[in-house]
Amino acid sequence: MATVQVQLAAEGQQMRAMVRLPLEAVRDVDFPRTADGFLDATALEPRLQGLAKLWAADPLRLYANGKPLGPPRLAGARLALPADTAFVSFAEAWRRRAEPLTGDRLVARQLLFDVALEFDLPADAGSLAIEPAYAGLATEVATTVSFRGRQFVVPGDVQRFPLEPTWLEASVYFIRMGFAHILEGTDHLLFLLCLVLPIRRALPLVKVVTAFTVAHSLTLAAAALEMTPAGLWFPPAVELLIAVSILFLALANITGAGATHGPAMAFGFGLVHGFGFSFALRESLQFAGGHLAAALLAFNLGVEAGQLAALAGMLPVLVLLFRRVVRPRMGVVLVSAFVAHTAWHWTADRWQVLSQFRWEWTTRDSAQALRGVLAGMVAFAALWCWRRYWRSG
Repeated sequence: MATVQVQLAAEGQQMRAMVRLPLEAVRDVDFPRTADGFLDATALEPRLQGLAKLWAADPLRLYANGKPLGPPRLAGARLALPADTAFVSFAEAWRRRAEPLTGDRLVARQLLFDVALEFDLPADAGSLAIEPAYAGLATEVATTVSFRGRQFVVPGDVQRFPLEPTWLEASVYFIRMGFAHILEGTDHLLFLLCLVLPIRRALPLVKVVTAFTVAHSLTLAAAALEMTPAGLWFPPAVELLIAVSILFLALANITGAGATHGPAMAFGFGLVHGFGFSFALRESLQFAGGHLAAALLAFNLGVEAGQLAALAGMLPVLVLLFRRVVRPRMGVVLVSAFVAHTAWHWTADRWQVLSQFRWEWTTRDSAQALRGVLAGMVAFAALWCWRRYWRSG
């Protein structure tokens, strides 16, 4: 795994960048060696600028007002030892950007490669965004981006994201994320399929989908507000429960209980799936800037849009299947049996993963659980009052 550090600083009409990457990630290079087989840093020095452009400058893309900035100018390139402290701050890294490495008995795979770059900013530079495309450096790449006191930790294949997002930019980003997450989540799609499989009329379908939506929205918000256990066991436990929910619902469809208890089961299992959605959201809240509420709402809207898109694809196929190929009841049983088989294997595999974690319940977990219970009681009271008012009115 390779770790890349990117530090940015806006200086007038320039954006300066310091990039640090492991030298061993620079491939297809015949490094010069000394007589005793170690790296010859002096002989490599003239080639550093070419390597800096190819491996550090070209993958780093900056944007202002939605438009890409021009290619950067190289302001320095140097080799550094693992213990080098230049990157404790941008100012220190920039000051030492061309400092030569001295010493002997150097090994290439143990060294770091520091590159200083300058981008020209337009006079009206407002919204700034970055796309650090360093995925090609290694099989796994983690990139840290620092700018104006904020730090992002992103995978190597991350798409462009704003450095200081407005609420609109944050909303658009998280809507897209929620939409993609639901369509890429096979387990969520199979649960949704089992949920609507036995339903024949529009009103029951609306009730089931609404119950599922309300439930996972509640737990998604609770998880975003850190009202969940902090133990490492919690995510695999939720993944196990998601598999169990699919298996249970598939078996309910086979026995005929799915249509009878659709909304209740949708709400109960929707609470579990909301925690599953939150795991994708939690790692990405760093891209929300100061717009946590907007990001949470936008992600939820994206998930709902993804659900509607999935239903728009599922329902016509099911209607055609039950009218032209097989009788409805038999079709429900056959499809549910296939889903149950898949969910059973997921359940077994996820149980094996969960069994490797140690169960720990901390004081913080107790406090968070209490907060969650209190929030649930308030929500229940509000719902009860609303229904009472609605009926009396």
